[in-house]
Amino acid sequence: MPMADSNSSSHLSTISNYRTFRQAARERLLHEMLRSAKGGGSASDWKVLIMDEVTVKVMSYSCKMADITEEGISLVEDLNKRRQPLPALDAVYFIRPTRESVQKFRADMAGRSPLYKRAYVFFSSPVQKDLLQTIKGDMTLLPRIAALREMNLEFLTIDSQAFSTDSERALEQLFGEHSEGTRDFDACISTIACRLSTVFASLKELPVVRYRAARSALADAGSMTTARDLVPTKLAACLWDHLMKYKNTLRGFPTTETCELVIVDRSIDPIAPVIHEWTFDAMCHDLLNMEGNKYVYEITTSTGRAEKKEVLLEEHDPIWVELRHLHIADANLRLSEKMSQFGTKNKAAQIRLGSKDGHELSTRDMQKMVQALPQYREQLDKLSLHIDIATKLNDKIKENVLSDIGNLEQDFVFGDASSKELINILSTNQNMSKENKMRLLMIYAATHPEKLDPSKRLQWMKLARLAEEDMRAVTNMEYLGVSVSKKQSGVFSLKFGNRKNKRALRKEKNQDEETWQLSRFFPVIQEVIEELAKGELPKDDYPFVKEPIPAILQSMAGDGSSVRTAAANARPAQSMRTSRPGSTWASKSRTSDDGLSSDSVLKHAHSDPKVTGKRIFIFIVGGATRSELRTVHKLTGTLKREVILGTTSLDDPHEFVAKLKLLNILDEIALDEIDI
Repeated sequence: MPMADSNSSSHLSTISNYRTFRQAARERLLHEMLRSAKGGGSASDWKVLIMDEVTVKVMSYSCKMADITEEGISLVEDLNKRRQPLPALDAVYFIRPTRESVQKFRADMAGRSPLYKRAYVFFSSPVQKDLLQTIKGDMTLLPRIAALREMNLEFLTIDSQAFSTDSERALEQLFGEHSEGTRDFDACISTIACRLSTVFASLKELPVVRYRAARSALADAGSMTTARDLVPTKLAACLWDHLMKYKNTLRGFPTTETCELVIVDRSIDPIAPVIHEWTFDAMCHDLLNMEGNKYVYEITTSTGRAEKKEVLLEEHDPIWVELRHLHIADANLRLSEKMSQFGTKNKAAQIRLGSKDGHELSTRDMQKMVQALPQYREQLDKLSLHIDIATKLNDKIKENVLSDIGNLEQDFVFGDASSKELINILSTNQNMSKENKMRLLMIYAATHPEKLDPSKRLQWMKLARLAEEDMRAVTNMEYLGVSVSKKQSGVFSLKFGNRKNKRALRKEKNQDEETWQLSRFFPVIQEVIEELAKGELPKDDYPFVKEPIPAILQSMAGDGSSVRTAAANARPAQSMRTSRPGSTWASKSRTSDDGLSSDSVLKHAHSDPKVTGKRIFIFIVGGATRSELRTVHKLTGTLKREVILGTTSLDDPHEFVAKLKLLNILDEIALDEIDI
């Protein structure tokens, strides 16, 4: 039985000019894998799909059960559990090429009584030669294998423009106090590199690979370099080895570079994971205790009975796609407009609205309106879901006084606040949650280096009424390059340009678009991607693994597209939004006369995006944030190049804080045991 690589994806780029990253992964799984196993002379076209703990996530993040069933799958089974024999049916195995998985597959199909008639075997990443020889050498097994292929697809498509290597412990294993020189460190780098390489093998892309230089080298040439400083360097080298193997062995894999990749780690921007992001998507995951993308809410049935309902906030919902990257205030306005439009189009709704006609609706008004229109319940299901979400978010904002907290966070980042303002808010806001106190202190530490020595740390603990365990989240930012306290050293050093007063961590951008006061913050990766697209990313800070010829780099932008031309062609502002009564958000100038916010993904991804340049990938080791996810969507429209975010995990603030607490703990402790 020859080993085949799955090659039909080589036509992906020629089918249409633009397809999202998630669509490409979905089509490979459904068409290239499952559909190829259809037919084949079986008595029944129905098959069993068997997956392990990783590949089941790969499948579920890209496809729904209905998609799988349509391709002839009648039953989905777990490789690691005992299964009922079904000798009349063929089986499709989508598994990792580990020794344990191969042993379990052989136990299923070898011997006198195999569990299934025949097996179509698809490995998620390259299989080692010795394991392949083990399969080929089993004479009872070999005749029962109908297909044996490497899919090279071992990543989770968390968004149409984002993926994860599902490495939840990467922050702990790569940046922890006790991580250096451990087997976990090396194994983690190896796993991430392998899974990241399958992204490019799956898309048939060969990237120009760049990485962020060691932190110690960037800060001080005399500093000692640690393993955590070299994480991007080590990952880039390991990834390049995988890519060169694909180049030599995988049919259809490019021989010259076709896209750009920059590898960074979480230390590039330790503020992004904890600062409050005010967009609809980010606030849902920050404030509503969601489990993944699952949102639970209460509806009233036609009989008047209250009933809980679960929904997934994902890209199949057009209203979610429209709202997710809008500022919460813009989302409120958009929902109000939609309800008003509904009322205008329906006479019965107009009657119900009564005196509200012609007036701006609050989210409470919108809830009452939905409840008063049972005959339109089916039409309004989606709208009522998002009104319910907006209502809860607005309540949380008021309940936690998040506007005050958010303003102080922004002021810290842009150098407009000091410890005086922090003392004031901690002293006067007695009901502030423990997590919000920690997040404020973490942002203060990141923007005010060496201000939390042991004595001051105790004072902050007392003022904020935090325990020692809570302060670990603040002090452990040291492992991400933040100078939380002064280093004890006898070495004399000169620090130029060091200001003891207020310090701006980053400069405000001059934007042609209106920006809410609470959304001035932008992730550092935005500047990295923009500089890369302009060809201005410094080589010393971001070296190449192998620098390509200039002509290849020049071809990346496509038909002359660049940040400069995109900015030059941007539509000038035509009106200034004014503050409305009761609004707690100040705003600058941003307009859009097409009915969509300039930050809306619909504006560029769901209409004709006119993507003219090559793909840009940015990979963040140690977890990415919702603000960074929003950034890649925004820049795709600005740069006319599909920008894809890769990461080891997509973390919400409470998850990041919990992981940060683990960085100086030697014993293994489950995340759910860490109280935040």
